[in-house]
Amino acid sequence: MSLTTNLHGRLRNTHLPTSQGLMPLYEAVVNSIHSIEESDMAIQDGKIVIEILRKPPQSEINFENNKKGITTQNDIVGFKVIDNGVGFNDNNLKSFETLDSEHKIDKGCRGIGRLLWLKAFDEIEIVSTFIDNQKLIKRLLSFNARAGVSQPSNQILENGDIKTTIYLKKFKEEYRKASFKTTNKIAENLLEHCLWYFIRDIGVPNIIVKDTEEEISLFDLYDQYMLSSANTDFVIIKNQKFDITHIKSKPVSSKNHTMVYIAGSRFVKEENIEQKIPGLYGKLKENDNEFIYSCYISAEFLDERVRPERTGLDIVENAEGLIEDIEISYKDIRDAVFIKIKDFLSPYLEENITESKKRINNFIDTKAPRYRPIMLRIPDEQLNINPEMTDKELDVILHKHLYEIEKNVLEEGHLIMELKQNETFKDYRHRVQEYLSTVEDIKKSDLANYVSHRKVILDLFEASIQKQPNGKYVREDLIHELIMPMQKESNELQFEDMNLWLLDERLAFHNYLASDKTLSSMSITDSKSTTEPDLLSLHVRNNPILVSENNNASLASIIIVEIKRPMRNNMKAGEKDDPIEQSLGYLNRIREGKVTTAQGRPIPNAKNLPGFCYIVADLTETLIYRCKMSNLTPTHDGMGYFGFNKEFEAYIEVISFDKLVQSAKERNRAFFDKLGLPTV
Repeated sequence: MSLTTNLHGRLRNTHLPTSQGLMPLYEAVVNSIHSIEESDMAIQDGKIVIEILRKPPQSEINFENNKKGITTQNDIVGFKVIDNGVGFNDNNLKSFETLDSEHKIDKGCRGIGRLLWLKAFDEIEIVSTFIDNQKLIKRLLSFNARAGVSQPSNQILENGDIKTTIYLKKFKEEYRKASFKTTNKIAENLLEHCLWYFIRDIGVPNIIVKDTEEEISLFDLYDQYMLSSANTDFVIIKNQKFDITHIKSKPVSSKNHTMVYIAGSRFVKEENIEQKIPGLYGKLKENDNEFIYSCYISAEFLDERVRPERTGLDIVENAEGLIEDIEISYKDIRDAVFIKIKDFLSPYLEENITESKKRINNFIDTKAPRYRPIMLRIPDEQLNINPEMTDKELDVILHKHLYEIEKNVLEEGHLIMELKQNETFKDYRHRVQEYLSTVEDIKKSDLANYVSHRKVILDLFEASIQKQPNGKYVREDLIHELIMPMQKESNELQFEDMNLWLLDERLAFHNYLASDKTLSSMSITDSKSTTEPDLLSLHVRNNPILVSENNNASLASIIIVEIKRPMRNNMKAGEKDDPIEQSLGYLNRIREGKVTTAQGRPIPNAKNLPGFCYIVADLTETLIYRCKMSNLTPTHDGMGYFGFNKEFEAYIEVISFDKLVQSAKERNRAFFDKLGLPTV
């Protein structure tokens, strides 16, 4: 009893991704190659013409200015594939009418190519003229999802050319939209799909792609594509032989270096191997010529594992556990083939490897010294980068390595103190020392990162006080954000979110610190004032007598920082426009409130808390005048003013932006020098 085939069911279960809408066309071209191989003619006398069928021409489209017009390239509606092969004789017709036919199984055919036609095209028509029993027969038939294969119409001819034409009609929209549109791209992609036939020993027929006013020979394209003849090799993987073909092609497009899996003499799967082999990035050079590398892999194993639609291979990514010794995985193939690729390309990769190392070293030396301590712990083959990548891209790559090392250290740390079975004390000690050495390198990296961060912040700060391209200076809030985010208290932020060290390292040691918050919202005072100091810091000594009401010693102090826009020159008397008066006003209001610690503990003699007021601003004429009116003394370097206001019991210092940057650089110079960071 025979089984009945359901065409609709088979189509439903046949998978063709929309991104591979031209695959049916390529299958038709491969069928034509096989048809020519079956004929009595030499393969070189065979000819295949692919005609691109488009919608009728549209009228010219004009731009709004009516000065220039363009003609759109019309949508593709189908293709014609014409060959002079053996044609649709009775044997081939019978095979065509039989799904999963084994008629050409020796050529890698699976007997479902025609199903792919119907996945992307609504109608297929075939016109074939061939010789049968010394008679010239013209045979017509159609194929669609509704009726399947039509009853063929046969006609005996007196004369004519042997020729078969496949009409792939009514290109489905979802596949059409996702497919290449131009003649050149279609021809290039067809060549890549059929390249195996071009490099094999027996050769390939003449293949031509025709469009409305354009004609491209794949032979010509192949000559443009290939830099030199292909080289062959092989590798044995778990008792299976894999043939390897090395190809150096001219960089006619932006194509990457690739590894291509061939099954059934057809292109099945392509992998980008750019940067997966040390030095393999960008265009390689042979003498004065540039080239892109491709590796073609073929094997009986791949023929057996190809999916019926030839859109993929049934191969596991990594064989582990019980199947590790018997199952061949993609990883097995890559590991073995990559060795062959490295051997073949070794003369061309050395320069790239050198440039890659130079790029990494320069980046670390000048911008990212945090990675220097871990570099010896990263294998060379994992540091294969393109020197033209951006700093951001390189930083991401190196950070991934740092994260992986940190993760491994964390995992190992939980087990490091346990003596392994049969482990000698000498081995145990070596393992612990190696672990501690790695931990030390990570800590060095963390410190280097912290110092590098300071250099970046300093550079940003210095740039922010310069005149901008629009001729203006930035607002003070932008500078404020660099020092500490606004509308925040220090307990809301991570330590690294604040750059208080720009002003004074001691600001990091505080009991309470607020940025641009109203006095009434601060937890350390009962002040009802809605004024907002730029920065207010409460410092408390760690001393148990702090809570003693009888103690008259000053155990706390208040620091107020006011930041003004660079080159502001409109200072005048009054708390609103004089930053010195403004700071003293904040200090007075804080003292008048009931000052406590951030933990709510009372502070003795709060009204007499020492005050320190810092004004960060450029020394413009009006600010200098206000300094003189407050009886402040110029600093020895002329870059600021200082003094003590007895009425408010407050130390006052006016610091210019240039002085702030200079002092911060001097305090950090030793760290920058140690890491090789420029400070000029």
